[in-house]
Amino acid sequence: MRIISENGNIIVENVQDFNLGQTLECGQCFRYERIGADDYIIVAMKKMLHIQQQDDSLILYNTSEQEYKGIWEEYFDLERDYGEIKRELVSRNDKIADAIEAQGGIRILNQEFDEVLISFIISQNQQIPRIRKIIATICERYGDKIGTYGEKDYYSFPDKYRLAELTEEDFRDCKTGFRAAYLYGASKALADGTIDGSILASMDRNEAEETLKSLKGVGKKVADCTLLFGLGFKAAFPIDVWVKRVMEEIYFGKETKKEEIQKFADKAFGEYGGYAQQYLFAYAREKSLKDKNK
Repeated sequence: MRIISENGNIIVENVQDFNLGQTLECGQCFRYERIGADDYIIVAMKKMLHIQQQDDSLILYNTSEQEYKGIWEEYFDLERDYGEIKRELVSRNDKIADAIEAQGGIRILNQEFDEVLISFIISQNQQIPRIRKIIATICERYGDKIGTYGEKDYYSFPDKYRLAELTEEDFRDCKTGFRAAYLYGASKALADGTIDGSILASMDRNEAEETLKSLKGVGKKVADCTLLFGLGFKAAFPIDVWVKRVMEEIYFGKETKKEEIQKFADKAFGEYGGYAQQYLFAYAREKSLKDKNK
């Protein structure tokens, strides 16, 4: 890659194995807005970023090289060789090749742990547009204004101490429904250190998962999403309805229990499980949308 600083913007040329839209819209993050073709506003890491992709180049507007190197390069996981990851996955099990061919521009974002945990508690039994709306409401009410694009203001995700000040009713008033009690408990646990991302990251995967599941309202799927997107456990393989369906279709040919799918994924994909999960998840959703539009 070649990094150019020009007119207050950063241009990253020759970016391989990366599609901005696929990466943002594959269900791993919720704070983005598409404003044009391959053109997005992102709110992450307590920053607002206007970013656009043009072929194999990225333009990060109003961004310094220091900010790019200190935040966005790692956030987008741009230093990792995804070509090698995809080749390794296919060599281990070539049935994933179609999913990788269709969604091979996805990279796993390195997000902030607290935001990931809270966001995926909210995500339970919800469609992505509704998840995004609820999170936006919480940020607008309790976060800090960090930027404006056009006529729209953008707000940071509230820190854990601010969230811990909220009542269960405050969360419920943000349309979180039954999840309000879970969010209230998780926010308290984050603020008092009962749940600490830096400690979890030093554990092995199973221990970290069990610790997360000690929180009321956090089951295996939410824990696995948090491990993968918020703690860097790239072997984690979250199984939701989309992943279950596509795994049954590609690998089993019949309805299969999640526990059996999990065992198969751990063996077939190993330390690359999280990458495989993202390709499969996005592939299943895209395929379903295409089938509906036929």
